[in-house]
Parts: sequence; C-alpha cells; structure tokens
Amino acid sequence: MKYQPVIGLEVHVELKTKSKMFCSCQNDSLEKRPNINICPVCLAHPGTLPVINNEAVRKVIKAGLALSCKISKLAKFDRKSYFYPDIPKGYQISQYDMPFCESGFLKVGDRKIEITRIHLEEDTGRLIHPKGENYSLVDFNRAGVPLMELVTEPQITSATEAKEFAQKLQLIIRYINISDANMEAGQMRVEANISLSKVSSDSENSKLGTKVEIKNLNSFKVVEKAINYEIKRQAKVLDNSEEVVQETRGWDELKESTFSQRKKEKAHDYRYFPEPDLPPLSFTDEQIAIIKRELPELPEAKKERIIKEYELNEKNATFFVQNKELGEYFEKVISELAADSPSEDLKKLTSIATNYILTDLQGMLKESKLIEKDFPITPENFAELVILVGTKKILSNVAKRVLLEMFQTGADPSHIIEEKGLSEMKDGEEILNIVKEILLKNEKAVSDFKEGKQNALQFLLGQVMAKTKGRVNPNEARKIIEKEINN
Repeated sequence: MKYQPVIGLEVHVELKTKSKMFCSCQNDSLEKRPNINICPVCLAHPGTLPVINNEAVRKVIKAGLALSCKISKLAKFDRKSYFYPDIPKGYQISQYDMPFCESGFLKVGDRKIEITRIHLEEDTGRLIHPKGENYSLVDFNRAGVPLMELVTEPQITSATEAKEFAQKLQLIIRYINISDANMEAGQMRVEANISLSKVSSDSENSKLGTKVEIKNLNSFKVVEKAINYEIKRQAKVLDNSEEVVQETRGWDELKESTFSQRKKEKAHDYRYFPEPDLPPLSFTDEQIAIIKRELPELPEAKKERIIKEYELNEKNATFFVQNKELGEYFEKVISELAADSPSEDLKKLTSIATNYILTDLQGMLKESKLIEKDFPITPENFAELVILVGTKKILSNVAKRVLLEMFQTGADPSHIIEEKGLSEMKDGEEILNIVKEILLKNEKAVSDFKEGKQNALQFLLGQVMAKTKGRVNPNEARKIIEKEINN
C-alpha cells in the first residue's frame, strides 16, 4: 500500500433518561409523532433557562469509568455556536475544554485505542425532507435529548478495526445500561475522521494527510463500507496529484459512496465560550467511587471468567457475552445443574446445556422472533431436561422434541415426557417384536441389505424409529435389525 489510513472516531450516544438534558420533557427517541415532546426550554423561547439533568451526568461518568477514563473533578458546559434549522437556540450546549471524562482506552484485538475525551451535550432536532418537495420540515422531539460524545485519538488503521471498536463500545454501553444504543433508531451514531499518509520507513516524520469527516453512519456495515470507500477515494485523489479537501461528507446508501456536504469547520468557527446559565460542576472522590460501585461486570472480564469457570472455548464464551440475556440464562441453568448434580458430572452437563442453547434454543428464538428475556422455559426446567439427557433417561432426538414442546407451552420436561409417552423404550422383547414387524413389512429393503446396499439398513432403522416415536436407542435398534436379518 502507498498510503496508510489514519482514522479517528466520534461516537454520539443518546442516553436513556426519563427527561431531556435541560428540561422536563419526555426523552423518547422512538416517538414518531412530530413535535410532541417539546416545551419552551427545548425550543429556546426567550426568558427560559436550562437545568442540568443529574442522571445524564452520572451516566456519562459511568461510561468514562467503564472505559478507564480519568474523571474530571471540575467540569463545565460551553456554548457551541452554529446556525442550522434543527438548532432552536442558534447554539448547542456542549463541553469544550473541561469535559467530564478524559484519557481512556478500549482494547480492540491486541491494540489499545486511546479515547481522548467523553463529554455531554444536547442533541439537535431532526430535519425531514419530503420527497419531491422544495422545502424541509423540522421535528424538535429530539432537540435537547442528552447526548454523550466519545472522541478517539486518530489511532485506528482500518475500516474493520473501526467497525470492531464501535461494536465493542455498543456492547459496553448496553452492559452499563446507559443507552439501548440502537444504531438503526439513531440512538448511536458514528462519525469517522479519515486521512491518508504516505507509507514511509521514517514513521516519526511521516506527514498526516488532510482530514475528511463522514457524518452520521447508522450501522456497523455502513461504518465499514463508508470508510473503505473514503480511503479509496482519497487515494485516487492523491494518485492524480490533487489535494484532498478538508470537508464534511455524507454517505449515500443507494450509490454506496460518500458525497460532499460542507467545508469542515474549525474549533474557532464555533465560538466556544462558557455557558453563562449553568454553573461548573465539581465532584469528590466519594461521589465518583459511588458511581464506580454501580458498574456491572464488563464484557471482557465476563468472557475471561466464563472461559475459566465453565471451561468454554473462546467462540462460545464470546457468544454468551455478546448475547447478554442468553449468557445470563446460561449461567442460571449451570447454577441449577450445580445444585442438583455431582461435581464430577457437571462438566458433561455443562457441555450438553451449551450445545442445546447455542443450537436448538437459539434457533427457536430466531424463528419465533422472541426477545431472549421473554421466552417461556425457566432455567430450572431447562436444567431438568439437561439432566434427563445426561443420565440417558431420554434420547437426544426425543430431547429435541421435548425442548420444542417446552418452548411452545412452558411446561416442565417430566410432564411432557409422561403425557406424550416419550420415555426411552428399555424392554428388549418389545423392541425385538417391533423390528420383526418392520422386517416382514419391508422384504424388498431386507433383500437389498443382503445384497450389500447400506441405504436399505438406514431405511429400516428409520421405520423402527418412526414406529417407536424415537424412544429406542438407534445404535441398539441397528444391532437388532442386523442380527435378525443375518439370522
């Protein structure tokens, strides 16, 4: 490669609070009716004054602690001036030189991506552009919603790494419960600053290229596509001995390309100055410690623990970390198994539970479109099913039928097995009589097997399994079939 991409991210996250940042209006990012959650404060009527949302401040500090940031003992809000139809005041209340959080990091693979700052501001309104019309409409429901902004150092080197950073950040945000961070709903938005520098053996003196920002990327796939496109676009510009223009660009999903929006502003263009209507905020060590104690187990720590505690491989552990509700369900199931089973059996039962959750249960959830926390099988009942399989009281193929019935009805496995007559058939004489009946009815298949056609044996076995509703061990049934034919 002739050029080395240098990428920094700015990630905006709408915080999950009951009210907006500086007024008591409802914070509901999913409200579809325009201009419902508005008041004189968030519409900037003359004479109105903002009041700081304490819960939003706590949530930003919690994010900073989760990302190993230094929490500022003294912070303030600033006015960031720019004129746009979705900014009612003509300025945005944000933070400039004294944010709440600074100097953190997030590990992506083996690399630490440094976080410059995390600050708090208010969101803007939303512009609506009716198709085919020459005007735009403004919905102010979103104006004043608490918005956390995280800024990284320009240390990301590829589109894939940028996507993985955003994915890991979203997972942490959800674990600490400060936002749902749904990108499709606009609750988390990624902006990428991209420049290209010429690859040089003298890395210390290599010159950074001109920075271009891509705004409002609303999915992980789009983050990766847009950055890759912009890298190729800038490389082509440089190859043609032209200059990359410092600007803000958008992403066109249909054309899968970036497009110019406006020339990039510099900090002095915003005319930052301290917000005169809000006091500076100071924090004690004890106040910060109280918020830190509220942090749950974070994703990386959880992955390391469950690998060690349950002897899972990294792939399965990663699945349970990324699917938080299923991971918590898995641990409840193992807790039930540990209470009801000897320790020497627990490893085998854990393996059975893992396989059924990752395959059958996950498949049922996808098909039914149920949310993990809403599905009807209790951990106690799931553990009971695992024990029945592990102790060979029911066969695996029967267990799958029982599990489906449990998922559909919420009933316990023992009740289903008894009601449906699904317990394993142990009576050798009864099994032998069924085999003899099947062989008499399928003389052609018997003849084919004698001629060396192995598929005939599978057919006969299938007939026996169907007749017994899967209650007979298939290996035992196969042996009996072969013995009877050979006799």
